[in-house]
Amino acid sequence: MSDDIAPFTDQYFLKTRQIVDRFGDQRVTYAVFMRRPVLFCPRLAVGWLEERARERGVVFDIDLCYPEGAWVGAGEPLMYVTGSYHALVDLETLFLQQLGPPCVAAFNAYTMCTDLPYVAFLAMDARHCAGAAMADMMAYAASVGSARAQRECGAKGFVGSANDATAPYFGRERGLGTMPHGLIGYAGSTLRAAEMFHETFPDDPLYVLVDYFGHEIADSLAVCRAFPALADAGRLGIRLDTHGGRFVEGLDTAASYAVLERHAPDAIRTYRTERELRWLTGTGVTAAALFHLRERLDEAGFPRVRVIASSGFSPEKCKLMASVRAPIDFVGTGSYLPERWSETYATADVVAYDGEPRVKVGREFLLRG
Repeated sequence: MSDDIAPFTDQYFLKTRQIVDRFGDQRVTYAVFMRRPVLFCPRLAVGWLEERARERGVVFDIDLCYPEGAWVGAGEPLMYVTGSYHALVDLETLFLQQLGPPCVAAFNAYTMCTDLPYVAFLAMDARHCAGAAMADMMAYAASVGSARAQRECGAKGFVGSANDATAPYFGRERGLGTMPHGLIGYAGSTLRAAEMFHETFPDDPLYVLVDYFGHEIADSLAVCRAFPALADAGRLGIRLDTHGGRFVEGLDTAASYAVLERHAPDAIRTYRTERELRWLTGTGVTAAALFHLRERLDEAGFPRVRVIASSGFSPEKCKLMASVRAPIDFVGTGSYLPERWSETYATADVVAYDGEPRVKVGREFLLRG
């Protein structure tokens, strides 16, 4: 691992290390903070820092200012790290990369889980991540945000992730998931894909994508009628993932308003932004679409079939769905990932040299009280 530090570390840190090596080491203290409110997710970054210390034969004194999952305000020190300047200075770049993004993603995950406490979430972010390291950070973040929501309001929270590597963060050995759209194209029909899946994995719950052919309602009912035992046992689910270019089968703007009038009339009798209206009554996976699907399943005698929603379920969309109590059992999401990456930047400043407090002007708030 040490051989991977220098190529990915900023040159001014590498040059500073050489200068310190030449003119003499000092024991320094770093203060680490972020510029926005976050949930504290230190485990991966601290574990990495401790491993580097072992490799270098030194010890870093790491003082966490908060427990994992705690809310931390903008500019408040997250931790203090004390040790040899020579051993620490070139670690800053990679250390901060592993701290900031999880803290923001955890904040987002927590918000989604508390807004929709009756919904179980599946972390489906891996294919939106820039490599395995980021996927690991994001799954860890989801688990931290979810755990806080579970403690505070009894939320169901995140129950798993889409791959085996990150499943342990959610207390599982394996990832969760059933089928991609490609399997339905391969099978030639939604029903045939469901049959293939069940024949291959008979002990798994059967959650079926139904938007491939644009027949969300007809294909949902066909699958339910083909698997009545699974439907009655609550082991059959319908995943709605309709893209934003068209309405779910049986809906248009007028029909969407009519559905909401039946199930959540207050949703359309108050001021809404253009984006909120789109999530309520527009194309794609909307509140109206979810009520429409639930309505048709119940009418056909399948009240225990679960509804899984995906496609752009960000914190904002989750909050809107919560406001109308949309009928969702599961949400598959990668949209808790930070939308503005600049918000994820963690910063570290040296605030003491051989025990003498010293920091650049304007950062005095980082000095220990």
